[in-house]
Amino acid sequence: MAKIRGSIVVNIDRCKGCEVCMVSCPTGTIAMAKEVNHKGYFYAFPANPDLCIGCASCAMVCPDGVITVYKTKI
Repeated sequence: MAKIRGSIVVNIDRCKGCEVCMVSCPTGTIAMAKEVNHKGYFYAFPANPDLCIGCASCAMVCPDGVITVYKTKI
């Protein structure tokens, strides 16, 4: 059976830093940035991208729909 590796892309300009994605991530891939976006919010980013399994929990719970999940077979 092929393993699945995931990766996420966050639209940092639209992220409001609610941290819901960070809490829902089962592998701890997502963290909040120390910088702010142009709207003044701390934004989510993939701090540990190698841990992502492509489950898309973060994208499903994001209230603003700013996370895109990609899956790759390895």
